[in-house]
Amino acid sequence: MSYQEPSAKDRPVLAALPANSQDTSEETPWPLSHFSGKLRAHIDRVTPTWVEGQLVEFNLRNGTAWMTLRDLEQEISFQAVAWRNVAGGLAAKGLEPGTRVVALVKPSLWEKSGRLSLVTHQMEPVGLGDLLARIERMKQQLAAEGLFDAARKKPLPVLPTRIGIITGRDSDAKKDILRNVTARWAAAQFEIKEVATQGPMAPIEVAAALEQLDALPEVDVIVIARGGGALEEVVLPFSDERLVRAVAAARTPVVSAIGHEADRPLLDEVADVRASTPTGSAKLLVPDEADERARIDQARSRLAQGVERMLGRETEWLESVRSRPVLAQPEAMIQVRAEELLGLRRRALISAQTAVDRARDWVHGTRARVTGLSPQSTLDRGYAVVQHQRTIVREAAQLTPGTAVQVMVARGEFSAEVTDVKESDDE
Repeated sequence: MSYQEPSAKDRPVLAALPANSQDTSEETPWPLSHFSGKLRAHIDRVTPTWVEGQLVEFNLRNGTAWMTLRDLEQEISFQAVAWRNVAGGLAAKGLEPGTRVVALVKPSLWEKSGRLSLVTHQMEPVGLGDLLARIERMKQQLAAEGLFDAARKKPLPVLPTRIGIITGRDSDAKKDILRNVTARWAAAQFEIKEVATQGPMAPIEVAAALEQLDALPEVDVIVIARGGGALEEVVLPFSDERLVRAVAAARTPVVSAIGHEADRPLLDEVADVRASTPTGSAKLLVPDEADERARIDQARSRLAQGVERMLGRETEWLESVRSRPVLAQPEAMIQVRAEELLGLRRRALISAQTAVDRARDWVHGTRARVTGLSPQSTLDRGYAVVQHQRTIVREAAQLTPGTAVQVMVARGEFSAEVTDVKESDDE
């Protein structure tokens, strides 16, 4: 069956087409030409944009420049065109394939072929000075965020269990680090990641390797190393913002060992420790085994000497203590105390005897006084005590003749009868 052009009645009416793409369906599709027109109208609304890339093709034909721009890091490229009014100026700037450029472009769709191209309004080569100025601005921005502060830098381990190394594939920097670290500490262990250390993909590969090593708990320190080279080969890849932020976010201490003294990449600023060369990083990573053994021997010698001096001092002190009289003749102290005790006993006995004698004399004197004042003494002197009805008679007027009385004398008593009473005239 041969193909026949559809009649006018069979053609879809544009007014009946869905207004928006989300309203289309299998029953109400857009014609490809209508879709192309819609797509071009949408693309035409995009404002001119500054982009950066590498010029990989540059052909000037009939006053028009046909070019290919490729991304600096990924496999993404666009066709670009500069019309006559712009192309002449580009040729005068000496643009050629391989040049890093920034361009002011506006996307344009060629409807018949569906080819998208970038219409170039302006293009400038990116010189080394421009890149360094850009790095300097980024440095100030990152410093303001605190990524370079000394307070956030982590100390290196005294003796790392495992050393992570990020370096170029079979590079001299890797060999230098392995040789010098092993020479200083034979038991050192390594975890090596070989990546691109120059070119557009270097920052991405280094950051990915850093993330992998940082995730290993046995890796105690990570070294990012590269040997010397041209400024754009050393400074630019290791000043990439993504790499700098990855180093700042790493939990493991990071050592920057980029062999370029004239200009320091931003990696040196954000790393916890900077080594001037990969070889010099070995001195920062591990101690020198020979020096450590020598220090241990010196410490053991000083320790032995210190112990000997201490023992000598203690021996002299013991000898001096033993030579003291209290230890040389310990019985002398007991003898002194025994003599003191005997003296105290004697004084105590004399004092007690004196007290007893005084008490005896007091008793005798008191007894003599009491005896002299007792009624018996009066009776012994010839006096008598007369009682009447158990009452002592003190006056004669108390008695009458014929009264019976009881008379007590010095030796005994007797009864008597009053025969006469005479009262005394004395008042």
